[in-house]
Amino acid sequence: MKIIKIVGAGLAGAEAAWQAAAAGCQVQLYEMRPKRRSPAHHTDYFAELVCSNSLRAAGLTNAVGLLKEEMRRQDSLIMACADACRVPAGGALAVDREGFGRMVTERVLANPAITVHYDEVQSLEPLLADGSLVIVAAGPLLEGALANDLRLRLGEEYLHFHDAVAPIIDGATIDMEKVYWASRYDKGESRDYLNCPMDRPQYEHFYQELLAAERAPLHDFEQEKDFDGCMPIESMARRGVDTIRFGPLKPVGLPNPHDGGREPYAVVQLRQDNAAATMFNLVGFQTRLTWGEQKRVFRLIPGLERAEFLRFGVMHRNSFINAPRLLKPELCLKEDERIYFAGQLTGVEGYVESAACGLAVGRNAARAANGEPPLIWSRQTALGGLLGWLQTPNANFQPMNVTFGLIEPLGYKVRGKQNKNLQIAQRALKCLAEMTETDSMTDNKN
Repeated sequence: MKIIKIVGAGLAGAEAAWQAAAAGCQVQLYEMRPKRRSPAHHTDYFAELVCSNSLRAAGLTNAVGLLKEEMRRQDSLIMACADACRVPAGGALAVDREGFGRMVTERVLANPAITVHYDEVQSLEPLLADGSLVIVAAGPLLEGALANDLRLRLGEEYLHFHDAVAPIIDGATIDMEKVYWASRYDKGESRDYLNCPMDRPQYEHFYQELLAAERAPLHDFEQEKDFDGCMPIESMARRGVDTIRFGPLKPVGLPNPHDGGREPYAVVQLRQDNAAATMFNLVGFQTRLTWGEQKRVFRLIPGLERAEFLRFGVMHRNSFINAPRLLKPELCLKEDERIYFAGQLTGVEGYVESAACGLAVGRNAARAANGEPPLIWSRQTALGGLLGWLQTPNANFQPMNVTFGLIEPLGYKVRGKQNKNLQIAQRALKCLAEMTETDSMTDNKN
């Protein structure tokens, strides 16, 4: 049996390793930390969440909620650890960031089929020399010698965009007299979010200062190109005075008990970032402001006048390849089937999507190692729709979050968006169950 070697122990790499090991393969997992860290990493844990601690919506009527459920039903390591480390977040699945990373790391290290090498891979050639299959899950911050090796191997330059990280503040420094606990429309538990209400003068002052704030400069080789799904708050504000008030600062469904139950003009929400509720992140406040300006401007938010920042927002470059041009449906290179790609490098966007991609690649690399045909997920499933995007030719290929728009339509009209989405989800889970049963029967025959 061929050994499977995986470069990178992030969400995709850890999940791929787990899936390949579960399929009976010997796995060698390469991780450069703690020898070297990227600018966005702060711990030495596998699967570190470098942006928000939220894995987004939990319900089946949301595409990412459906994707998470599909992953659970395929024995996902990432979902098992996320569920075990869950913290309150209303209708979303958020985790204790450090506890989650620690659990993923411990489970991977305890797996006898996975050998971890703490070393930086600079070229794929030594990994391929003994006939192994290689999964590149090095993450979207890929740079240096390995990046150059891949550029030469792929024969084209990377595409890229910029991803922004939201700040985290010390919960003990929030003025609790000015904020209130509530979930929008009372969805979820009442203590899922802290809300910082603004009246119109407060909002307009904050908005003007946000527009005027100094932003950290980009490197000479970088262009300002933001991904809409993770746009910096200051970039969003430049689209119009009400853009952020109808976006992350939307007050609808959050009546202020300090003001007779009236809805504020705008609301900044703080989401619990750890189980102890000592850390909170500013929801939707990914930013490229300088650290000094973040202190100055974000302390204009009611309740945060004396906030202490445990982590400032940062901006980092994310790289991805042109998957439709380069990859086969099982996500190995068309020109070299020994090499697979997983995670954000493929052009999926988001924690869950990256891990789901790792799940699919880990399984298919294992099947290739065992001499079996690849699994192709139906586009009636969320995972199949997401992977299908990576096979869809596009003159301007861009990263994509999972959406119901990627899933094969029902083929008939359904009244009500939520009802329609639920029917798509139910069909997806049925389709996945049939696929799993068929694959199991095939394995038994072999």
